[in-house]
Amino acid sequence: MKHVLVIRLSALGDVAIMAPLVEMYATTNADIRFTVAGPPLLQPLFEGMPNVEYLGLKKKQSSAKIYRALQAVGADTVIDLHHVNRVGRALFMLRLRHLLDFHFHIYSLRKGRLSRWLFIHHLKTAPRKAQIDRYDEVFSRAGFLPVCIDAGYLYAHVTPADEIRVGIAPFAQHKGKIWPLDSMQQLVGMLADRGYKVVLFGSKDEAPVLEGWTRGDRVVSVAGKQSFRDELEIIKSLTLMVSMDSANMHFASALGVPVVSIWGATHPDFGFYGYRQNPSSALCAKLPCQPCSAYGNKPCRYGDYRCLRAITPQMVFDKIEALLSAAQA
Repeated sequence: MKHVLVIRLSALGDVAIMAPLVEMYATTNADIRFTVAGPPLLQPLFEGMPNVEYLGLKKKQSSAKIYRALQAVGADTVIDLHHVNRVGRALFMLRLRHLLDFHFHIYSLRKGRLSRWLFIHHLKTAPRKAQIDRYDEVFSRAGFLPVCIDAGYLYAHVTPADEIRVGIAPFAQHKGKIWPLDSMQQLVGMLADRGYKVVLFGSKDEAPVLEGWTRGDRVVSVAGKQSFRDELEIIKSLTLMVSMDSANMHFASALGVPVVSIWGATHPDFGFYGYRQNPSSALCAKLPCQPCSAYGNKPCRYGDYRCLRAITPQMVFDKIEALLSAAQA
């Protein structure tokens, strides 16, 4: 094994989850060259890792184009952490190309999909294995010696109150994962009144909403104003982040920033919780109807997303204060 190709083309949060794992394996295997194939946007997340190169691939490319890009890498071992049809077809062509090469191997993630009923029934007895651990299993099958996945929780850094920087990432891909914006705006005001500096994160399309929340230099928005590389640097400087079940939670986790997360249709025990994040920092109403979706893409059966409305700004503010108080102790 001289050159390992690691593939995960989407979603952004899932790619971010694998970043610390790739760094751990690259650090402990200095004699092996790694190439990560992922979304072009996320290249900065992997910069600076030892013996790691990045291949930006758009997820909607045809299998033939993906195959040609992967073949050009020249790896002798492929670790497929995506395991979707378009990547599978590309890997099938790659396997045919190396049919007589007995040193070429492909190892893929075992997704083990369950029906919603079985999934939720399973959660009542034990949480689903964390996604980073499921990724790690693929590395183990490829013959890598186990690395020590740090199970310690992330904590806020001790800083004076007027230097505390709280990141706010209020959006997610699906409505079932977005806390009501009026509640988030109220929380932003409470944090600003407390004297904390608040940084708002979002896309260019979400920027107009966030601009309406700004308060001079006390509450600022970086939505649509910075490159992704610059946003990562800003996240790295935060005391803590408040986010939904979204990619921002995983970006912060990969950078060692504690997160207070808000959950609605989905659930932290599905295995997609932030790496090294304390489970007590995940706010979930725990209603009988929760969770109703693994990805948050199903409409609320009641039409009011009561699971999200049950979490109040005061509850989130109190959780933030508790984490900051623990850091100061």
